[in-house]
Amino acid sequence: MALVEINFDGLVGPSHNYAGLSLGNLASASHGGQVSYPRAAALQGLAKMRHNLALGLAQGLFVPLPRPNPLFLDSLGLGARDPVDEAERRLRAAAWSASAMWTANAATVSPAPDTADGRCHLSAANLVTMPHRAQEWRDTVRQLRLAFANKAHFAVHDAVPPCFGDEGAANHMRMATSHAAPGLEIFVYGRTGGAFPARQHEQASRAVARLHGLDPARCLFVEQAAEAIAAGAFHNDVVAVANERVLFTHEQAFADPEGTYAAIRQRLPEAEIVVVPASAVSLADAIKSYLFNAQLLTLPGGEMALVIPLEAWETPSVRGWLEQMLAGNGPIRRILPVDVRQSMANGGGPACLRLRVVVDPATVDPRFLLDEARIALLEGIVTRHWPEQIDPADIGKAELAAAITVARSALLDALSLVELH
Repeated sequence: MALVEINFDGLVGPSHNYAGLSLGNLASASHGGQVSYPRAAALQGLAKMRHNLALGLAQGLFVPLPRPNPLFLDSLGLGARDPVDEAERRLRAAAWSASAMWTANAATVSPAPDTADGRCHLSAANLVTMPHRAQEWRDTVRQLRLAFANKAHFAVHDAVPPCFGDEGAANHMRMATSHAAPGLEIFVYGRTGGAFPARQHEQASRAVARLHGLDPARCLFVEQAAEAIAAGAFHNDVVAVANERVLFTHEQAFADPEGTYAAIRQRLPEAEIVVVPASAVSLADAIKSYLFNAQLLTLPGGEMALVIPLEAWETPSVRGWLEQMLAGNGPIRRILPVDVRQSMANGGGPACLRLRVVVDPATVDPRFLLDEARIALLEGIVTRHWPEQIDPADIGKAELAAAITVARSALLDALSLVELH
């Protein structure tokens, strides 16, 4: 098989809004209650997909989940009832959430070179810590089993039991000499305590590793630094990102950084670890700018590039460090800023918007793969059907709910994804 890395981006859904539902996500909390712009958000996401496609990279797509979610509302007794207090209003807002656009939380992925049966394994994340996300996984599994339906090449697992919180690929990194080579899979978990919850449970990570048939000698289970979680790094991908032989990380990302680096080098002697010191970029600046919530990519010529949000490039300490890095002889040779401001305001940067899958593209359902013509098609649908703006006060209004449902149906019809209606 010709294995390549495909980034499957989530299209920002027509219900994209700022309800401030994500405890520990500072951007989400600070923008809660503001007006959102779903059409602009989706077009920004598509522009990022086009940008990566133009770099010569394979690009995939996941479609928005059904929102508002009537099953979620009915299960809470809110289907035909107006909310009477703040708790009920937040639950209704959860049913409208477009958070599935952050597909880094959709699943954890282990490619064929790493698994005992030689298939690519995907385990949906239960996302149990946050109510607005805990409703996602069953619909996510439906989509995964459609996109990766070839059982000779894929195994798609249900979420691990919700007694163990699992947030998917946002807390998982893979390092290897190349995407197609056997890899070292790094699972990062947190421990509860402090103002914000630790969302990734160690036992969830260990269960995923067992389900995927991974070699224990090529797995690491690493604790995230409590100070990073307390500072707003609700996922590891807010403070670290890996690609092939390179780990790009803030020095305060892990509870035992030196032990983590030593364990990586022991298992992958070719590893190159690029550490950003707190003296150059504070943990607060790293988290606010989403410097590490970036796409670290290997371009077709072998050069490594970092796709960062504009907010990172506009942060003086971050830009200064990146320019210094580029002036050296390190493994990351290009910095590519992109505009995903609507997603950033709700707490998700370029890395949040994509799930990385190393696979032979010929084994994937082609309806989930993009080219320039399909991106243009999607842009037309978004421009015609996505709401221009949503005020949180509009959540629950029948007319807006109907328009959002029509928008998603138009998208599914255009992509011939009738199975997902």
